[in-house]
Amino acid sequence: MLAILLGGGIALLISLLGTRVAIHYFTRWGYGQEIREDGPTSHHTKRGTPTMGGVVIIASVVFGYFLAKLVTTTTPSASALLLLFLFVGMGLVGFLDDFLKIYKQRNLGLRSKAKMVGQTVIALGFGALALSPWLQDENGRTPASSKISFLREIDWLDLWWPVAILLIWLLATGFSNAVNITDGLDGLAAGASVMVFGAYMLVNIWQNNQFCQEEPSSSCYNVRDPLDLAVIAAAVTGACFGFLWWNASPALIFMGDTGSLALGGGLAGLAILTRTELLLIILGGLFVVITASVMIQVTWFKTTKRFTGVGRRVFRMTPLHHHFELLGWEQVTIVIRFWIITGLCVATGLGVFYAEWVARL
Repeated sequence: MLAILLGGGIALLISLLGTRVAIHYFTRWGYGQEIREDGPTSHHTKRGTPTMGGVVIIASVVFGYFLAKLVTTTTPSASALLLLFLFVGMGLVGFLDDFLKIYKQRNLGLRSKAKMVGQTVIALGFGALALSPWLQDENGRTPASSKISFLREIDWLDLWWPVAILLIWLLATGFSNAVNITDGLDGLAAGASVMVFGAYMLVNIWQNNQFCQEEPSSSCYNVRDPLDLAVIAAAVTGACFGFLWWNASPALIFMGDTGSLALGGGLAGLAILTRTELLLIILGGLFVVITASVMIQVTWFKTTKRFTGVGRRVFRMTPLHHHFELLGWEQVTIVIRFWIITGLCVATGLGVFYAEWVARL
């Protein structure tokens, strides 16, 4: 438990102080954000705000985790190292995207296909290693499972290895892009991430307290390295808290794709490694709804244009937060209400998770 407190505290401190340093130097170097021309006009005043703040979030998590392990003289686990691989790897793809935007002075970095290739390489590498028998512990547990899970593994949904890899790819790329889409208003993605990663910290602590030491049973959790995963979840929570101090409206820095892709990948990784893939849909409900709004808008527009010749829209603009902006809502109002929605999703998810365990007693 000391490692959890240290990981979260160190990451919070590094992020809080490091983000201020990043604001200073990124502003001096001209690492400013380009704003989409077809977005709400109120966003044009944000042009030039420093971006790539996700670099600080990633660095805070990595240093927070390894310093906590160093102080407690414990060895990093395979699950934790895999989660960091996915987290940092997705962040690297986002960093390339942000860097090209700054270098070319436009709101388009990597081409969508190039970005997806990068995300796919990281996700498939993570999936292959997480299911690899080489990383089994002394009880034969691999970091991830080939079974689909909600609150724990569903025994009769045991997938063929390539299909399991495909599911991991879908979850990792889907949620990294979902957080990226959500990152459109000051503090929205960072604040929501604090709550969801905080929820996964609690899930991991509970799984560790009810850990299956040897033989799996219905009253315990057959998850590898839950306590070490909790250290990373705490570190990400602390890093997002520190970053939010400077990212809250009016934002002095943006996390950019560097931060949003990393955070989305981290959420997917935690869901996979804790055997709670489907639970992430509830805990991260805000990210799911905002992404669904984009899919609905695009699908309806293309369908109506094909059959009527005129493309019609369900929302005034997507992602969903821009729709409410065009309805006249203040940005701060949208962010706070979306945080409330995230809180309700997290409370529901944790409630379902705990209720399932109680029902099995």
